[in-house]
Amino acid sequence: MKLTLYGNPATKKNSQSIIINRATGRPMLIQSKRYREYENACIQQITGLHRKKIDYPVTVICRYFRKTKHRVDLTNLLEATDDILVKAGVLADDNSQIIKSHDGSRVFFDKDNPRVEIEIVEYT
Repeated sequence: MKLTLYGNPATKKNSQSIIINRATGRPMLIQSKRYREYENACIQQITGLHRKKIDYPVTVICRYFRKTKHRVDLTNLLEATDDILVKAGVLADDNSQIIKSHDGSRVFFDKDNPRVEIEIVEYT
């Protein structure tokens, strides 16, 4: 399965905000507005054809094309993408029994067309 999600790839870990929980008065971490907007935009781009809830071992290959050449942690990008794929119903879960590898994942630069190209293949 192949899909392309358009938008400048964002990470979850570097995009957190601290808010105060109104019910408890305690601080808590939430994802930044930028990440939430990126996540929602990606989920809207995933059609019903891709929402298979894959529950068998797969390799997820992600080729990130970012708008800027700023340094970014590939593992943080992969974590965000895995979570988006689960939330959208493409994968049943992102545990190690389903996502066996991310072989071939890379980060590139494309200021005019930021995106992530995702390929999901059965793990052999």
